Amino acid sequence: MHNPIIFKEERFQTMKKMTSMALTLPLLFSFASGALAKPQIQNDSNLGVYYEIYVNSFSDSNNDGKGDLNGILQKLDYLNDGNPHTKKDLGVDSLWLMPIGPSPSYHKYDTTDFYSVDPAYGSMEDFRSLTQEAHKRGMKVTIDLALNHTSNKHPWFLEAAKDKNSPYRDYYIWADENTDLNEKGPWGQQLWHESYPGSGDYYYALFIDFMPDLNFDNPKVREEMINVGKHWLNQGADGFRLDAAMHIYSKPDEADKNVAWWDEFKRGLAEVKPDVYLVGEVWDRPYKIAPYYKALDSSFNFDVSSKILDAVQNGSDNGLASFASNTLDLYSSYASNPIDAPFLTNHDQVRTMSLLNGDVNKAKTAASILLTLPGNPFIYYGEEIGMLGEKPDENIREPFRWYPGSGEGQTNWEPSRDNSGPDAVSVEAQAKDKESLLSHYKELIRIRHESPALMKGDIREMPTGDSRIIGYTRTFEDDSVLVLHNLSGDTVTIELSGEQWQGRKLDFATSNSVKVKKSGDQLEITIPGYTTCGLK
Repeated sequence: MHNPIIFKEERFQTMKKMTSMALTLPLLFSFASGALAKPQIQNDSNLGVYYEIYVNSFSDSNNDGKGDLNGILQKLDYLNDGNPHTKKDLGVDSLWLMPIGPSPSYHKYDTTDFYSVDPAYGSMEDFRSLTQEAHKRGMKVTIDLALNHTSNKHPWFLEAAKDKNSPYRDYYIWADENTDLNEKGPWGQQLWHESYPGSGDYYYALFIDFMPDLNFDNPKVREEMINVGKHWLNQGADGFRLDAAMHIYSKPDEADKNVAWWDEFKRGLAEVKPDVYLVGEVWDRPYKIAPYYKALDSSFNFDVSSKILDAVQNGSDNGLASFASNTLDLYSSYASNPIDAPFLTNHDQVRTMSLLNGDVNKAKTAASILLTLPGNPFIYYGEEIGMLGEKPDENIREPFRWYPGSGEGQTNWEPSRDNSGPDAVSVEAQAKDKESLLSHYKELIRIRHESPALMKGDIREMPTGDSRIIGYTRTFEDDSVLVLHNLSGDTVTIELSGEQWQGRKLDFATSNSVKVKKSGDQLEITIPGYTTCGLK
């Protein structure tokens, strides 16, 4: 089925096609720590590492080949076993579930009922059980809400299209005698669609004809959507990922109305859950995103995603740290405590490992950068084991690989094009390998949790004098860590001068071969290829 989300990508996606870069030094990593283990830092409110799940692909509990909510529940110990002293689990703090409501589409971004669970995924009781078990582990559950539109199969729309006197008629946007029915949208798409052939009755749909837009100028619609949010909070949800957050009002001059709506939404939800977490999909540049922080806690940072992958692929610093720092400074002019939401790729984009042409060392470096940046880093399911995936969208949402073959929980709703065969990546294979990408993710998440600076600190660029090394400081109160990433396959030595670096010692490293040497007022640091280290 055609996925309308691709339209958003065609408009905003700026990531250039990356070419392969041959490794000059094959390298296996092991983790070393220059400091004693510290107690687990308790996350402040909604801070943490988030994990995006396409439910249909993750874990199957009833052997029908399709993922479901009980399947996720059965695999919670993989995500977070609730014990900060173990190292078997991934260690994520919150789940983001892609849409779970009833829908005629496989992706479920066009719902027919905002208040229930798609029977293919389970029941509301299953959802409550999942949230309860997640909460026992200290995890939160965020769910995807696509409030911009409904399915054209939604009872509201069917009634509105059939009866112009229906109470649901004004839930949608209809053409009048002054409407230009040939009006095109920002991607050149048709905006007005006939409700029934020959009816002469046209409705507005920004993304595609089977997703009619809701009319947020109608107070009843706004009240209804607030009630939807309250409903899910009462069922155990902790927050929402807001799909197409900049398109509630779709005209370019209506951005202020979008922000005002999300502020109204947030205030309504706070009546039920004062610490509700809202992260928006505002697929645009930071200066366009910034005003949304007046209403939302976070917004996905698409530009940082592009910069991480560009720097890793090209092996050269591209001003990532300075960009991240300036972006947070901008957001801080709109909110007292903005939480950035960095990520590598998501369900709308070519998977990280495909962009990096299967290079595990580069994938590890990308993960190291992501997990040492400010905010709430988001991991797309399968990213931690290096799943591949290219367009069309079904192929970037393939079944999660628990095993090289079959086994408990393995889904098969879609034949795997990119992640099958005896050499395919899997949790089972990588869990046994201390040098695997999965082990790398586990260790970086653990390091992040143990560092107040990495969890809650600001970021400031630290020029290294070598384009192969990205450097930045993360600081929270009296805790400060200097983070260095070697983007190349070469061993690189840098020298830092100044009193601020004196007394710094190696705190963590993704290789046992990092060397720190003091010489007068200089600090000499030797970093092997594709290695990350932190100095305190």
